[in-house]
Amino acid sequence: MSLMLDKLRRRLKRRGLDALLVSQPENRRYLSGFTAADHGISESAGVLLVTAAGPSFLLTDGRYRLQAEQEAAGFEIRVYPRGLFPLLRRLFNSLALERLAFESDYLLHSVFVGLARLATEKGIELVPLTGLVEELRQIKSAAELALIEQAVRLNEQVFAEVYGQLRPGLSEREVAALIEETMRRRGAEGPSFPTIVAAGPNGAMPHAVPTERLLAPGEPIIIDMGLKVGGYCSDMTRTVVLGQPDGQTLAMIRLVRQAQLAGLQALRPGVAGRHVDQVARRVIEEAGHGDHFGHSLGHGVGLNVHEGPSLSYRNGKLLRPGMVLTVEPGVYLPGWGGVRLENMAVVTEAGCRLLNRDTTFLDA
Repeated sequence: MSLMLDKLRRRLKRRGLDALLVSQPENRRYLSGFTAADHGISESAGVLLVTAAGPSFLLTDGRYRLQAEQEAAGFEIRVYPRGLFPLLRRLFNSLALERLAFESDYLLHSVFVGLARLATEKGIELVPLTGLVEELRQIKSAAELALIEQAVRLNEQVFAEVYGQLRPGLSEREVAALIEETMRRRGAEGPSFPTIVAAGPNGAMPHAVPTERLLAPGEPIIIDMGLKVGGYCSDMTRTVVLGQPDGQTLAMIRLVRQAQLAGLQALRPGVAGRHVDQVARRVIEEAGHGDHFGHSLGHGVGLNVHEGPSLSYRNGKLLRPGMVLTVEPGVYLPGWGGVRLENMAVVTEAGCRLLNRDTTFLDA
């Protein structure tokens, strides 16, 4: 954690900033090790005040005092019995700040109004920032990679167990519930996002919500699932069929698999995220299904299941070793269904290393 704080402090100094108020919960955990979760954006477990050249503070309420003292090594723990702003006022009096940055994409307007009022009172300039800590998080350490790989492996084990229990007549909701129950029973903290089970025509919606629709033989079933280990996420999608798939389903699975392999081959340091997307997308376009692949090829995974960098036309930044990304092309045909295949990989010095081992329906 101290290494990440040192990097953050250097960035603050380069920007002429005296401190950063960290309110985004994954950023708070990343910098401090404090694992308490927010109960929604309006009920925070606390914030960090990271100074560029002095002490750093974890500000929280009495419910989290012991947890903060046990987990947030290197931070001064300050408890606010009467709310955040009286405590900030006392800290501002002692720290003599001139320019204070805040995370503008994760701060309630009502909190900002109070912060702005206090900053005006103390003669402090507020500076909105986005992505400062998130950019640090994109390069995973060896310890982070180990947790992500544990999450990937456990996710595959859960899938294998549930896949062996699938049968016609189960509903999408029953399968999703079984997946998440199995995750917890096998030791996961919980799902990293709500599990997607989309059978038949429902698979034409990339982010379908499980319904009471029953699984039927011969139709494609998209299962998109992920879990957390030590706070770090996994994310995997398989398209499976109960019984014998027809020719169209096999053709779609093979097409999407070809696009995935092309994307993985293009995933390497020094290329832009948009390039990897283009390489995989071209495979689907040349097969006449360009209009049926409407989302980006992939996204970063870490403490959030969706974080930077992205593999999309929007991302012109170059990939670097240590970045963990999904590669998840898909084809979605209204009235018929869809096929999506998703694996995770880490960018290495020489290319990328696949994190998944499961090959269910990848060799169709």
